[in-house]
Amino acid sequence: MWAESLKPDLLVPLMILEQPLLFYRDQYGVAAALDDMCPHRLAPLSLGRLLPNGNLQCGYHGLEFDSSGQCVRNPHGSGRIPRACAVHRYTLVERHRLLWIWPGDETPDPGAIPDFSFLDEDSGYDVGPRDTIRMDSNYRNIIDNLMDLSHASFLHPDLLGNEETIQARIDIKQEGNSVQVRRDMNDVRPPLLRDLLFKQDGARVNMWNSIRWDAPSALLNDVGTYAPEADPAQFAGQLGCHILTPQTADTTLYFTAAAKQGPLASRSADGEVDFKARIAELRRTAFKDQDDPMIRAQQINIRLHPGVRPVLFEIDAAPVRCQRILNALIEEEQKRVSSRISEEP
Repeated sequence: MWAESLKPDLLVPLMILEQPLLFYRDQYGVAAALDDMCPHRLAPLSLGRLLPNGNLQCGYHGLEFDSSGQCVRNPHGSGRIPRACAVHRYTLVERHRLLWIWPGDETPDPGAIPDFSFLDEDSGYDVGPRDTIRMDSNYRNIIDNLMDLSHASFLHPDLLGNEETIQARIDIKQEGNSVQVRRDMNDVRPPLLRDLLFKQDGARVNMWNSIRWDAPSALLNDVGTYAPEADPAQFAGQLGCHILTPQTADTTLYFTAAAKQGPLASRSADGEVDFKARIAELRRTAFKDQDDPMIRAQQINIRLHPGVRPVLFEIDAAPVRCQRILNALIEEEQKRVSSRISEEP
């Protein structure tokens, strides 16, 4: 979730991986994430309140918990606190204006957080509005959508692609648990968003569209536009983040933001603030009004026909690599959990 959305004195309940969680900031402003369930009567802690000392008070019987999840006060009777009266706390790291959580039981590794430093306040990039979109689809379908850049000509006609951008030179690279796909399209009519970011004259252009996926669900989009026969370094484009947080098997929170890049990035005569708002609205239109209905309908078909395997084409190479990596990581984790359970007395 966006760090800015977690304001002081605010309790934010959020479903992640079918698990109700509670996010808040302690008295020092440090973000914390706990299971949203009091161990006493299993009431949601999000229906309680934050106290001035930073403790979280259950709204049902007044038990108080510190930010580690430990119960520190029982206002009833002798005040005795059973050892089991604690709430699980999740490791949470605030970086790149985002909150990154470790829902599993492995040792957290902050070094595994992908590089989204262009979002940082001191990055030098002028980042547009940070948006959150709830999409009614499994996160893996959204990964397929984002890593299959060829769909822009059909699902986003004239906004992100057109009939001239169907054909492209495609390059795919894989390094560890990261996959990157790039499409280069030369001497084409620019779609609306590319034209707005470039010279706004409708003249033919060369374009690239590159997206990097880092397991399990963080993607960085790098797009650029430049004049045919010109130096590609003289371009205008965007960097865009696409962070997917699975809520349930059928819903995903989509965190996205973009920043202009390149020496020829356009500025609007109507004002930069309005220009950034328009770009952000066009991006939301593509994701929520065009991608979401298609992916949602696709997921319904997938559920109705569980035994049907998709017929794959060359354009599916990058999504397939991502899904294979995910399958391997999930299988590895399941084996690790099974082994640990079998070793328990």
